[in-house]
Amino acid sequence: MSGGAAAQGTIKIGEINSYKAQPAFLEPYRHGMELAVEQVNAAGGIGGKKLELVTRDDNANPGDAVRAAEELLTRERVDVLMGSFLSNIGLALTDFARQRKVFFLASEPLTDKIVWQNGNRYTFRLRVSTYMQTAMLVPEAVKLKKKRWAIVYPNYEYGQSAVATFKELLKKAQPDVEFVNEQAVPLGKVDAGSVVQALADAKPDAIFNVLFAADVAKFVREGSTRGLFEKTPVVSLLTGEPEYLDPLKEDTPSGWIVTGYPWSTIQTPEHTAFLKAYQARFKDYPRLGSIIGYSSVMSMAAGLKKAGGPDTEKLISAFEGLKVDTPFGPIQYRAIDHQSTMGAYVGKLGQKDGKGVMIDYQYMDGAGFLPPDEEVRKLRPAN
Repeated sequence: MSGGAAAQGTIKIGEINSYKAQPAFLEPYRHGMELAVEQVNAAGGIGGKKLELVTRDDNANPGDAVRAAEELLTRERVDVLMGSFLSNIGLALTDFARQRKVFFLASEPLTDKIVWQNGNRYTFRLRVSTYMQTAMLVPEAVKLKKKRWAIVYPNYEYGQSAVATFKELLKKAQPDVEFVNEQAVPLGKVDAGSVVQALADAKPDAIFNVLFAADVAKFVREGSTRGLFEKTPVVSLLTGEPEYLDPLKEDTPSGWIVTGYPWSTIQTPEHTAFLKAYQARFKDYPRLGSIIGYSSVMSMAAGLKKAGGPDTEKLISAFEGLKVDTPFGPIQYRAIDHQSTMGAYVGKLGQKDGKGVMIDYQYMDGAGFLPPDEEVRKLRPAN
């Protein structure tokens, strides 16, 4: 199945996301998409047909996301679907793609279920997953040689799966580890004072943090004020992403071990070319959202070229094993679970000129942080 747009000389990508709810990530994401569409069309499009983006806001609500997807298919007659940020919305759209037999590229949501437990043949995912990013951090956590860990996380799919993976992998690597306190907070509504107090009362040797966006800023400021981080190392998902790091400015905690995107100091040819084009186009520096938006469209373009158009079955075949050049280097979409091998940067937080930066970092190729194939086959339904 594909919509009617391709016959009219354009290929329409229907894109659904939480633009109003998560602007720090998704405005740069939109810019990344726009840059990629302009580059693809300037190079002749897909077999002479131009790419066209049609976006909808999902109001950070799974039901609204599904209604938007339906409207994009029936009224806008888009050829493919793409997008989502929050994991619960990504799962809702994954199920919608299965029911409607339409191609869906989940660009940003991190939950492992999109490609494993709830995976289906119509859905592929670009971004490095919760499991992968957590697996990248665990070796660094082990090096700390800390026994008593406390955990703080947003209490929905992404946070829950990150914590489950961290516990499992850390326990395997360090059997004597203990988890002495867990703070599960509502997304976007952290009571930072009580959370920090509860963590301090538990007297942990180290903390694993999964909070992001405004929640992590409140947590950092409250924890710093109360001296929680002075002697307690923190391992933190996502905090090195400029979207969440930049607002902290001089409040950036030094020494946290994080995943993120040190845009200003990456020296690879692929990233330098992207950075130059992005800054010329938008007069701004990229965030991680910019990378994901750009790479999502470039993935779709590569798949459409290989498939010869937007026919769903041909597109699925094209994406299985598809290689794509991104600002982070080449990636591949795995046939076994439709997960891309995009990686992430792991390093520490520091400060420079009153701003938070990532230091002592290295790029971790996503291909090296996925479970063995036999484990993936057990996790993923046969469909």
